[in-house]
Amino acid sequence: MTEEVKNQLDQIGNIVDEKIEKAFNAAQDNAKGEVESSLKSEISNLTNNYNEKFEAATKRMDAFEIESKKTLSGATAKTFKGSLMTAIKDGAIDAMIKGNTNAARFEIKAADMTMANAFTGVVAGETVIPDIKFDPSRAVHIRSLIPNGSTDAQTIRFPKESAYDDGAAATAQGSAVGQSDFDITATSVNVEKIGTFMRITEEMLADTPQLTSYLSARVPSKVLSKEDAEILNGDGSSPNLDGLFTDGAAFVTAASGNFYHAVESANEYDVLIAAVDQLAKANYQADSILLNPVDFHKIILLKSTANEYLKNQIIQGVQPAIMGVPITTNTAVTAGKFLVGNLGVATQLWIRDGLGVEFSREDSTNFRDGFVTVRAQERVGLTNYQPNAIVQGTFSTAKTALETS
Repeated sequence: MTEEVKNQLDQIGNIVDEKIEKAFNAAQDNAKGEVESSLKSEISNLTNNYNEKFEAATKRMDAFEIESKKTLSGATAKTFKGSLMTAIKDGAIDAMIKGNTNAARFEIKAADMTMANAFTGVVAGETVIPDIKFDPSRAVHIRSLIPNGSTDAQTIRFPKESAYDDGAAATAQGSAVGQSDFDITATSVNVEKIGTFMRITEEMLADTPQLTSYLSARVPSKVLSKEDAEILNGDGSSPNLDGLFTDGAAFVTAASGNFYHAVESANEYDVLIAAVDQLAKANYQADSILLNPVDFHKIILLKSTANEYLKNQIIQGVQPAIMGVPITTNTAVTAGKFLVGNLGVATQLWIRDGLGVEFSREDSTNFRDGFVTVRAQERVGLTNYQPNAIVQGTFSTAKTALETS
């Protein structure tokens, strides 16, 4: 009931009460109990007016209550939580609770589940992972497979046997022994620089957590990957290193090879065995096999004529191996190529300046523009002492040389 209607009814009620009281007093004064006809008429009119207004107000209140109930019963929940609770009360998961099914499903209008309808501002906090995520670097770099040394020079020189005439022989008593000759050649390699740089804003360094740690770890790994490529495939022309594939002895594909046209259905596994044998023939003991991951996994999938995997010939565990020779996979090795070597004696990496990461504003217009230059570089040299301690080649050519004619 509105305040206005209530006030009107109260006023009428007060007037009626006043008139009734007046009539009662008049009746007491009249010995016969007669009330003036005008007063009776006035009281009757006021009473009727009061009843009419009260009845009208009651009808209006009833109509308002009925309309309110209809509105509430037909209202639709405006949040996901409200819709979910309504669905559960309506029995959406009863079958699952009773064990009649393993799942329950109910539909909620898309409009009821929007962030705009349900949330205002930042309702739930954010979880921030500080570390920067990136693809992994190579697990093993080539430098870890060969001897390392340090130098303070720009050029590294070493004597190298280039020829040997062997005149040693059994000799009869009183006869002169045979003469042997050898040639020694002075060989030199230069220390070369491998590196990279990038420019980043001062705001990035200040506002991005872990950025300095990320750069200190990520950039050097990229430089080491370039070093891998130089150690393996450098052409020896400055500023490139003299790579192992460039200097190493080629797999023998001529008739002088021990297994020339002697292997039925030659495969990659056969090629590696023949390469180990070629080193053994030159009195070297193989200590490393380098393959591209694709070729290594091809070997794992090789099968015999009985459809049995040959992988049992490869000892797997911490380090896969063939005939005791460890296998290292590296994506710097070109797919389809292989290298088998006695790397402990064949080569050495010389480090003039170790790999380091530097940050500086003193570069070009960095100070004016608000940039910082990040530089990672090293200076290294590679000396290949004994090329015959390395056997390198391509699987396709080597298999053709081994295959029975």
